Amino acid sequence: MSDSDAGDRPDTPENSFRAGFVSFIGRPNVGKSTLMNALVGEKVAITSSKPQTTRRAIRGIVNRPDGQLIVVDTPGMHRPRTLLGERLNSLVQSTLGDVDIIGFCVPADEKIGPGDRYINERLEDYPRAKKVAIVTKTDATGKAAVADQLLTVSSLREWDAIIPLSAVRGSQLDVLVDELIVLLPPSPQLYPDDTVTDEQLEDRIAEYIREAVLEDVRDELPHSLAVTIDDIVEREDKPLTEIYANLFVERDSQKAIVIGKGGSRLRTIGETARAQIEPLVGQKVFLSIRVKVAKEWQRDPKQLGRLGF
Repeated sequence: MSDSDAGDRPDTPENSFRAGFVSFIGRPNVGKSTLMNALVGEKVAITSSKPQTTRRAIRGIVNRPDGQLIVVDTPGMHRPRTLLGERLNSLVQSTLGDVDIIGFCVPADEKIGPGDRYINERLEDYPRAKKVAIVTKTDATGKAAVADQLLTVSSLREWDAIIPLSAVRGSQLDVLVDELIVLLPPSPQLYPDDTVTDEQLEDRIAEYIREAVLEDVRDELPHSLAVTIDDIVEREDKPLTEIYANLFVERDSQKAIVIGKGGSRLRTIGETARAQIEPLVGQKVFLSIRVKVAKEWQRDPKQLGRLGF
């Protein structure tokens, strides 16, 4: 619907502007962050092949002539083994209590398992929200498997909509947005047209650094990593932004892994992160990353607080 069309019609609940919040939930690594980035059209949330990459509620904004969709990306729901895990689950629960729509994501190429059924049961805790089932990663399997998964998902409960899609290929994304906007309440616009996220610059930079580490280090490290930003300095004498960051791990052995022989791994991490950060700040970046040990920080309330959890 164009702006001129909207102006020619009476402002009724059926065709008025709609705006509100949707959160995608599902087991870790079902493609929630990839889906949000694809909908927004810009990288707002970091992605990784490692489960439980997302640690905060990150908002991405999808603007349409007839509505505004605020996507809240949250950590994957899981059975926690640390205090950090408990706090991430609490964050998910508080977020879901506030959104208008919950999108339950299930990958097309994996059987519905106990984790999916557990999350489906938890949806009963949020009676206010509309419920939409999203079968993700349809590009990863054949049509017959997708059809079987849609049947299985439809048997879980009465959904307000069921949509198969591929965020990687951009398939069915418009269909999803159309369905979600229809389910939102009539509302004034909540963010300016050109806004894609309300994330602070330093938070986005910290996440890009953490993503670069996640993709480079061994599998035992992901949950032990945290990044903070000490300072961002825009030089006056040249087009350069200086960024001073801290990368926290839990043990000395992990520090050695991240730094690598002669600092080789840390240099690679810095190069990867800079390639993401420079388009964000719009100029060349000098990036200093100091690797520090914060012993067992995932289980320590004081250290979790200092690291922003």
